[in-house]
Amino acid sequence: MQGVFTPNQVLGRTLAIGCTAVEITQRCNLDCTLCYLSERSEEVHDIPLEEVFNRLARIRAEFGPDTNVQITGGDPTLRKHDELIEIVRYARQIGLFPALFTNGIAASRKLLTQLAQAGLCDVAFHVDTTQRRRGYDSEVQLNVVRRDYLSRATGLGLNVIFNTTIHDGNFEEIPALIYFFAGHADQIGLASFQLQAATGRGEWGERAQSISLETVRRKIEQGTACPLAWDVIRVGHPGCHSYVPTVLINDRFYPVIADVDLFSRFIDDFDGAHYDRREGPVRLSLGYLLAFAKRPRWFFRAIGFVCAGLWRAKLDLWKGRGRVHRLSFFVQNFMNAEHLEQERIEACSFMVMTDQGAVSMCQHNARRDDYILRPIKFHTADGQRRTYYPLARAPRDERHRQIA
Repeated sequence: MQGVFTPNQVLGRTLAIGCTAVEITQRCNLDCTLCYLSERSEEVHDIPLEEVFNRLARIRAEFGPDTNVQITGGDPTLRKHDELIEIVRYARQIGLFPALFTNGIAASRKLLTQLAQAGLCDVAFHVDTTQRRRGYDSEVQLNVVRRDYLSRATGLGLNVIFNTTIHDGNFEEIPALIYFFAGHADQIGLASFQLQAATGRGEWGERAQSISLETVRRKIEQGTACPLAWDVIRVGHPGCHSYVPTVLINDRFYPVIADVDLFSRFIDDFDGAHYDRREGPVRLSLGYLLAFAKRPRWFFRAIGFVCAGLWRAKLDLWKGRGRVHRLSFFVQNFMNAEHLEQERIEACSFMVMTDQGAVSMCQHNARRDDYILRPIKFHTADGQRRTYYPLARAPRDERHRQIA
């Protein structure tokens, strides 16, 4: 597809896919004005643990090791916690990078500690004004919640992400959000912004025309007080995503890379190279040094690249006593349910694993009941063949796993 498979496109080269979601529950403890769940989601019982494992194994088989997998829902923390921990442990054991996507309400310090010990890589907290949390009327007021969530995750070795849905009511607050994220860049790795989309059971419908990938990027740049190299790294379809990594030095933003040709040559030469993000900077650096040893010309390119960056930031490095924090930005433009574009579906980098295979997230949200209401045949751990009925009645203490 023209405009998708460009020299700086990482998918299909360093990564098979951006990420794949596994929805382990359809239940949620919030009722957001822009909710992607369906009107019947709350009726659906959690899919069996064996089926969750089957979907994770299928992700590993289809997209390979080191694939980013979102453990999500609904809110996954409403699943039995011992099962949630086992799901994360299994995902890590088979070579996936599991991330917990949650509104944070039930993500206690104890639970996050257990999940980190089981192999969780990332925790993504979704906090914004669409959630109608009582007593919080603006994004700035919600920073109290964000600080609380940060305190729960601090020191656990988790990469912390904050998700924010952008709509007409908080569009002007984006620069203030960037200021907050920058002030906690020692704890936050990624700030993700998803544009309002008319899908699911959301009440607000389509967004205002003033909200687009381009206008949100410009608002983010108001917060960073500098232009960002949005188009250097391509992840998926250009109409779907924008991604830019930055570093923060003495409260000033600098792009990690602004040279699209250099980046394109890099992914050409290091196609397929993967490193465990949880190994820490020393082991990651050693991994790249070993890779560079097989391509000696990159030693000189890397030295020149690093020296040029240090020179540009020399004054801020001095004033900031050498402290450097990484903070990346991601903007997601999900499609409206009634206006799906086939080209974007075919080039999707954010999919959901169902019992019948991976499906574009936008397509899944547009036809959610088609996927969550159908019975599923699966095998139990002891080899018995069973059928899961999503809407089956059962005693209260059996509702987490409905089989027949």
